[in-house]
Amino acid sequence: MTRPIVRVVGLGPGDQSLITQRTMSLIIASPVVRLRTRVHPAAAALIDVLSYDQWYDEASSFDELYERIANDLCQLATSSPNGEVVYAVPGSPVVAERTVELLRARAEFDVVCEPAVSVIDVACAALGVDPVGRGLRILDALDSTEPFRGPGPLLVLQTYSPEVLSVVAGRLPPETLVTVLYHLGLADQRLVELRARELSNFGDADHLTSIWIDGLRSAGEAMEDLVSFTRRLRTECPWDQEQTHASLTRHLLEESYEALDALEALAHAQESGALDDELVDHVEEELGDLLFQIVFHAELADEEELFNFATIADALRDKLTYRHPHVFGDVRVSGSNEVAARWEDLKASEKGRTSVTEGVATQLPSLALYAKLLAKSELVGRVTRGPEQARAAALEALESIRFAESSASDVASSVDVSPAWSQVLIALLEAARFAGVDLEGVLRTNALTMFDEIRVIEQAAEK
Repeated sequence: MTRPIVRVVGLGPGDQSLITQRTMSLIIASPVVRLRTRVHPAAAALIDVLSYDQWYDEASSFDELYERIANDLCQLATSSPNGEVVYAVPGSPVVAERTVELLRARAEFDVVCEPAVSVIDVACAALGVDPVGRGLRILDALDSTEPFRGPGPLLVLQTYSPEVLSVVAGRLPPETLVTVLYHLGLADQRLVELRARELSNFGDADHLTSIWIDGLRSAGEAMEDLVSFTRRLRTECPWDQEQTHASLTRHLLEESYEALDALEALAHAQESGALDDELVDHVEEELGDLLFQIVFHAELADEEELFNFATIADALRDKLTYRHPHVFGDVRVSGSNEVAARWEDLKASEKGRTSVTEGVATQLPSLALYAKLLAKSELVGRVTRGPEQARAAALEALESIRFAESSASDVASSVDVSPAWSQVLIALLEAARFAGVDLEGVLRTNALTMFDEIRVIEQAAEK
């Protein structure tokens, strides 16, 4: 038995001059024809065709409207004298037409989409762009609130109001250059270049408006380029060809410390209001050097068929999703302390760990290692001193230490010393933890200050 047919034709994106001859002949010859909307320049040639415009006002949402239209078209096709209904839509039936998607989901009907001029055709013609050569991507302005991803060019559809343009602006870096495509194919056609932050000011936006973004440099594109760049270094540079995971280890450590130096300088500058472009550029450079170490190890592992940068990123995202059920699930938390506690529980469950010490890097600097283990010890109920007890213990231990008249030489330095020294350090760490003080960072800051003081003294002596 022949199934009923819903034949979808497109009116093109402009006036009736863009309607194909076949579309007009189908509309004229068919006993049952419907327009999705008459609010379209080409609809002026179809004054005798019924439309669904009244339903737009009655529906509470577009989803409800489009489902109702699809149901009606199916009923019309079933009862039509020739078992077919012709359904005319703005633009092309195969571009951003939700009702067509709903119709195709009906297995008991055949849906035939006739070729038509689309907004993609007129946009590329107006801009003089080959969509294949440039790798054009077509996006819906309202499909998400996430930032748009590169590379460009992008053609953003459904930008039918200033409010929607504001949504588009929020998905782009503010200074991104965009082109508003207004009434393409009509006498009042305009191409208006704006910055993304100015988009919501384009008050003429309507259902015949779309947005062109010629270039969009996103993190994804930048990382792809960096991975390709690293691959070329491995192919053409003798030094890079010789490197192994082992040989690069010390570079990772050095770059980590240099990035830490730069970040601490940035934090201090922000606190003091002395931040400048040179410091910002320095932080960016050091973080880039650190990132390159990760990319290099990923490239080596890719050559060894172990893993690659994409699998690293995917595994990281999956792990963080699992450890943030309060963001990606239905768990509720009362604050950051509960988040930290849950983090440890989830990590232990995820990795099947039997001890809270598993995963702690014993090569950490000693102050940082002890502070980390101190926090872990509380998770297993180990009794620790309170803040005042820690202060008293530190003072008592310091009082018990006896000092020589002059400083010891490097040869005489040792870790085999009076227990009081351990007691002083441990008590200070415990007290610092209650005060929220990073002693490793404090000591590092003072060491850098001393570094500068030494240089000043040396320079003064040279004069």
